[in-house]
Amino acid sequence: MGLGSQTLAVEQVAFQEVAGRIACLPDSAQSSLVASFGSERVDLIHAPAGEVLVNVGDSPIVYYYVIEGRLRADRLEQDGTVAIAGYANAGDGSGEMPIMHGKQHAPFRIVADQDSVLVRFNVSQFWDLLATCPEIRTIAIRDMTNRMQAYQVEALHREKLVTLGTLAAGLMHELNNPGAAAKRAAATLRENLTRLQELSLRASEHPKTPEQLQCMKDLLTHAVKSCRMQAMSTLDQAEAEEALSEWLVGAHVENAYTIGPALVEMGFNPEELACAQHTFDTESFSTALNWLGSLVSSMSQVCAIEESIGRVSDLVMAVKKFAWDDRAASRSLDVHDTLQSTLTILGHKLRIKHIKVEKKFTASPSTIETHGSALSQVWTNLIDNAADASPLGGQIDIATWSEPDALAVSITDHGSGIPAEVLPHIFEPFFTTKPQGSGTGLGLEIVHRIVTQGFGGRIEIESQPGNTKFTIRLPRQSAPMSKQSQPAEATTV
Repeated sequence: MGLGSQTLAVEQVAFQEVAGRIACLPDSAQSSLVASFGSERVDLIHAPAGEVLVNVGDSPIVYYYVIEGRLRADRLEQDGTVAIAGYANAGDGSGEMPIMHGKQHAPFRIVADQDSVLVRFNVSQFWDLLATCPEIRTIAIRDMTNRMQAYQVEALHREKLVTLGTLAAGLMHELNNPGAAAKRAAATLRENLTRLQELSLRASEHPKTPEQLQCMKDLLTHAVKSCRMQAMSTLDQAEAEEALSEWLVGAHVENAYTIGPALVEMGFNPEELACAQHTFDTESFSTALNWLGSLVSSMSQVCAIEESIGRVSDLVMAVKKFAWDDRAASRSLDVHDTLQSTLTILGHKLRIKHIKVEKKFTASPSTIETHGSALSQVWTNLIDNAADASPLGGQIDIATWSEPDALAVSITDHGSGIPAEVLPHIFEPFFTTKPQGSGTGLGLEIVHRIVTQGFGGRIEIESQPGNTKFTIRLPRQSAPMSKQSQPAEATTV
């Protein structure tokens, strides 16, 4: 029934006047409540649609019973947006969760979603209602349970989105780097091909002797033999480039300081180029060396494109392994592969903070036989948290080793540590020390659940300033969940 009212109307009435409008109560319960609260005054509220009944932070907290219409609970997000936390329809209550959890201030904004008729109880009246009337108690517990379940589902979904967002952001940066490198290399290659054509036409104007052709054939063979030359230190390479460029200048070669570094990168030295100097005249030698320089530069760009595409392929393979880990049934799982795939996906975040990852993979074999899934999500949460805790230029240590019937993995950061009073609570659902809106408090709870329930393993934590270590022990063979005993508990040290 619509009210047609445009203003909030609050009327204090005796409880016995509204008891009959609480439609969910049988006559016996109404009589019991009237006997206990008949003359006690309660607020009967007529609220038009859109009326704000409670703002976030309001105190004291109250409980609403909806006679007609519908209430809506809004959660104000850190970014200023509003998310709907739930609804209370006719026959439902609203406000039992903060009261039962001992809150002193309202966590949500309560709005009349439709024209509504409500009964408002203060905290004392609410507890008296629960103590006196089992039916009201059932309604309150039912509503609280349903809302807790809905909130947990939403929070789990948000946690997955946070994880997905972290991975997606890292992947975009990871894919952008080789993509940009390949694009630059292709542009340079196009310029080189144009230059090669010009130089080839110029060289074709002068017939070549057998000695000249043999010399160029030898140089060409060197230029195309490999993408990977012996690595040099920065200082050694700079000295080699300077020496070759000066030699080319002395031989009157055009663009000496452009082609010199390219020739050094592919392993050329003055001794190899001497054959061309001896068999060509000065002008032809310059043309031949510029042609060789363009060819060498083109080979270098082809190698860069090949390496960039290989990097993209590695990233795609890492994501496939990550996704497959969450979908596969009983199988042999390589723990080292799951760790490496996660590090590949999180590589961008680690590089932003210049974090070094020290790996000591000594577990042999590195596989487990399991029905568990989502192990990569465990590594993602732990390594991501370790990166957040690490200082700029810090280090994360990842180690694996074999134990009797188990494969152990430890992930250690060297940040400020976890306070002693916080340590016992870190695996509890919704517990977080991050600012509001920055975390759901489910990351480590999910880690604990996957390790203990999904794999039948154990997780331990040791923390002190400068050293926080998570140790996970996974059975070499785990039984299906229906046959497993109760999951092992986490241990804090």
